[in-house]
Amino acid sequence: MEISSVQQSNLSNSNIVVQPTQTPEQQQERRELVRAVKKTNESEFYGKDRELQIAFDRTTKRSVVRLVDKETKEVVRQFPPEYVLRIAEELHL
Repeated sequence: MEISSVQQSNLSNSNIVVQPTQTPEQQQERRELVRAVKKTNESEFYGKDRELQIAFDRTTKRSVVRLVDKETKEVVRQFPPEYVLRIAEELHL
């Protein structure tokens, strides 16, 4: 699983976001999420050429879920879409 900023050109493993200090409960929840995403990707649920990624948009401070082509690193789907994140940024939501 990769956790990175939402910029589409920024999908390498070198862009891992370090979260601020978290409570033990938040740390446990994060570990469980990482395990679930890894298991989903290992099962090839979305196909052997695609993987699920959870990212963090630093500007809006919102989580982003992506389906990414493993070979091209192209974002196939993203929720919320990029335009929604930019609207939230403009509205300071």
